[in-house]
Amino acid sequence: MAPSPERPSLDYDGAGVHADAVDAGLAGLVRHVRTTWPAGDAGPGSLRAGLGYFASVVDFGGIGVAVCTDGIGTKALIAQMTGRYDTVGIDCVAMNVNDLVCVGARPITLVDYIAVERAEPAMLEALGAGLAEGARLAGVSIAGGEIAEMRDVIRGAAPGAGFDLAATAVGRVDLDAVNLGADVRPGDSILGIASSGIHSNGLTLARRVFFEHAGLGAGDSVDGLGETIGEALLRPTHIYVREALDLLESDVPVRALAHITGDGFLNLTRIEAAVGMRLDALPAPPAVFSVLRRLGAVADAEMYRVFNMGVGFCAIVPPEHEARAIDILGAHGKACQRIGTVVDDPEKRVWIEQAGLVGRAGEGFSGEGAAPP
Repeated sequence: MAPSPERPSLDYDGAGVHADAVDAGLAGLVRHVRTTWPAGDAGPGSLRAGLGYFASVVDFGGIGVAVCTDGIGTKALIAQMTGRYDTVGIDCVAMNVNDLVCVGARPITLVDYIAVERAEPAMLEALGAGLAEGARLAGVSIAGGEIAEMRDVIRGAAPGAGFDLAATAVGRVDLDAVNLGADVRPGDSILGIASSGIHSNGLTLARRVFFEHAGLGAGDSVDGLGETIGEALLRPTHIYVREALDLLESDVPVRALAHITGDGFLNLTRIEAAVGMRLDALPAPPAVFSVLRRLGAVADAEMYRVFNMGVGFCAIVPPEHEARAIDILGAHGKACQRIGTVVDDPEKRVWIEQAGLVGRAGEGFSGEGAAPP
């Protein structure tokens, strides 16, 4: 869908998220972080998976300890706008454990961090209920956490309602089973599991489209959506731990796992293997994406750069194991299908054939590029 002259296309930068500036700042931060790493690539404290992948893996005396941290982003504002706080805890757990399993780890526990503008008992209890439900779905414990009241720092959609929610998750993986996608090869099948909607990425652009550009409210309905905007944006991120662990514990060779979050299908380029991804059988995106694209005149390239577009998690397996893997991944209620094929491409590009797009990590998608091999 091309933007019309009368309706300028909205994008993430225009919504206030400047990805290039974030990347530049991150590079400086990482330079300092790397100085804390132990010398050598083996032994206690060494990293078997470091920055840039979905989770890090530390050698803890011969045991692989996987760790990652994430939050719910501006989904917190949707909770405040709707006055509903009992689901975003699920998102917080999901954003962490879904990353953790990508290295082949079994999530074990997490600790949470809640910063609030004002400590409201009812809101905190509701956040706790969501965290507990997310933990149940993921099969993990919540070992502890921290609550900080910072009314001079935190501001929300309504006076006193501001909060932020994040967590750090820990899991275990045998050091010889750490999966970084190094064995992915051309011809492998890319399988996609359906998302539950917008998940917890791209909410800044979604809020800009629905509430500023279209002038709608969280309680409003839109043709084609089938529910209120608040309900659509607040639907919790699906937790893919059971699907992923079932596949990892099966007889199917799992070449790679990928959580499709911010940057959309460009998350597939995180794997170590220097290959490309040809996506030629993507499912139709859920209604929330179609409505968002229409109301904001958002270009296809931006939609696929920012959102999961209906696929929340991917597995890459040898083609002869495709049918078996689909059966395993689809056994927990979410649709699963082959969405593409790995191709020989040292530039590690991703082709979205249905939209005529090609993309690279750090560059996003465009309509210009050679056809996939």
